[in-house]
Amino acid sequence: MATAPEPESRVGGIPVWRQLNPAAAPAAGAIQSVPVVIVGAGPVGLAMAIDLAQRGHKIVLLGKFAFVPAGSKAICFSKRSLDILDRLGVGEASVEKGVTWDQGKVFWKDSREPVYQFDILPVKDQKMPGFINLQQYHMEDLLLARLAEFPEVDFRPGHEVIALDAGDDGTTVMVRAGEVEYRIAADWLIACDGSRSFIRTEMGLDFQGRVFEDNFLIADVRMDREQESERWFWFDPPFNPGQSALMHKQPEGIWRLDFQLGWGIDRQAAVQSENVEQYVRAMLGDDARFEEEWYSVYTFQCRRMEHFLHGRVIFAGDSAHLVSPFGARGCNGGFADIDNLGWKLDLVLRGEAQARLLDTYDHEAVVTADANIQASSRSADFLTPKTRMSAIFRDAVLELASEFPFARQLVNSGRLSVAISYPASPLGTPDEDDWQGRGVPPGNVALDAPFGEDWLLEKLGGGFMLLTAAPLEPVPGTVTLVVPADYATVRARYAMEEAGAYLIRPDQYVAARWKNPTKTKIEAALARAKGAML
Repeated sequence: MATAPEPESRVGGIPVWRQLNPAAAPAAGAIQSVPVVIVGAGPVGLAMAIDLAQRGHKIVLLGKFAFVPAGSKAICFSKRSLDILDRLGVGEASVEKGVTWDQGKVFWKDSREPVYQFDILPVKDQKMPGFINLQQYHMEDLLLARLAEFPEVDFRPGHEVIALDAGDDGTTVMVRAGEVEYRIAADWLIACDGSRSFIRTEMGLDFQGRVFEDNFLIADVRMDREQESERWFWFDPPFNPGQSALMHKQPEGIWRLDFQLGWGIDRQAAVQSENVEQYVRAMLGDDARFEEEWYSVYTFQCRRMEHFLHGRVIFAGDSAHLVSPFGARGCNGGFADIDNLGWKLDLVLRGEAQARLLDTYDHEAVVTADANIQASSRSADFLTPKTRMSAIFRDAVLELASEFPFARQLVNSGRLSVAISYPASPLGTPDEDDWQGRGVPPGNVALDAPFGEDWLLEKLGGGFMLLTAAPLEPVPGTVTLVVPADYATVRARYAMEEAGAYLIRPDQYVAARWKNPTKTKIEAALARAKGAML
């Protein structure tokens, strides 16, 4: 489907990384009926299609563009996203292609020594790293290659939704492909069509939340530079006084440089090469040698829809919620959405659960979005204090951080994306035992560990799993994975050195756990996890 990259070409003002062959259109006026149509073929839509295809469902995936866009988009993918991508068959390829990093450093003013540094993956011996940096177009290429392995997916690049009729039993969309218009009637529509979602707008829905009054310059430059693969962040550096800056290494000699500009700027002038060059040379030195890859200016907002489920229309990714880029919570939040939605919609489509199970997608995805929005909003407030007292507090924290551990916990250059917990999920079964703060509580994502020659998370996901310290009576609808006695790391991380069992959801979240499991307890927790108690 893909042809050679053409990074210099543009379509409608949008830079093209890779052309795709437009899918042939059905006959004009045709009406097709499908179980699921996904609108939007960015990373979230592609991942959603792969997830459902792996579960055996036929999908129509509509992409407005017949190309993979270039330019500056998502680059930071978290460990949780990598775990999800590994379940989808592209985790190892993503790590191999990307730049791996676990460490971050925060600098203040002209100090060459960080006032604070952190390890985003303090628990070692896990398959996936804390983060990788990988340009979004490379991620989309990897997902496209995986998608091509599934004949269940009818991928249609260059097919744009131009109208829709959302009903109680399904949704009909009008699609334009070239000069041809046709209709698709879908039992379920998943809107992954981004921040300017046509589906959301056409349904008269909107976001609620904050828009931040600030501007940031992204300068993606190509250069040879010897530096650790770490996240470097500056507060009030001499090369951008009174503002902040960020540096990330990407594959193929590309570096992401991010400069805070403030409000009330000339956005067009800010991206002119001669103006950007002043910032880059101020950061790197007058003798720095680099080439322009992509320059842009962005503002940001932290907002979401009130609900992500509207009848038979389901929203995921940027179509449902928007956050600042600080903490890399945008695309990672979208992957969390599809991970949560995929197994639930699968059960509904198979008739193994009622449609009300999808209400829990709305609940848990909103919890995730709110956690990401809160973290991003606090980061933005720390980066850009709105009052004199806030600025005094921020500077005091930075001054103390180099010497006092308590202050380091207050430094906020962007709380980085991690898996969000659902302690109040209606699908979870509360603990009946006292685990004394050990193990992995219900509502938390499973913790990886070596499992013989493999990894634990490679064994989990796709269906309901029982992780046990000893063989149990079979429970229909689950697969049992017994942890051998000499797998000490797994048993220690799950506080099951001698006994115990965990019920793991298809998205690798813990639904329940027991020190003394019985078939009756497991069956009750499984029914709850499938939405029978809603």
